[in-house]
Amino acid sequence: MVSCPVLGPKCSIYYMVISVWGIVMLALMAIFLKIRTPNLLEDVLGGNITKWEDHNFSIQYVRDQYDSSALNCGVAAILYIVLFIFAFIQLRLNNATQVTA
Repeated sequence: MVSCPVLGPKCSIYYMVISVWGIVMLALMAIFLKIRTPNLLEDVLGGNITKWEDHNFSIQYVRDQYDSSALNCGVAAILYIVLFIFAFIQLRLNNATQVTA
């Protein structure tokens, strides 16, 4: 079975480096959001205080927003893991085709 790589070797390495950075950053963000760090309150509310006001400044609304943001960061980190695996496979395919050529 002949496999044809989609990405070149330099592009594969680039995507692997970017993926590692994204995994670390988003995993840390997910952890900080899960423990409800107060510094991220403005980011969680999205600068839209009126929605919070519509919920009568409910603490449960803020907790739900923190949990939703943590889940979103976790999903994005998983997508970066998938991208890393894809780029790694592409790098291996490039190395295999260079050895046989």
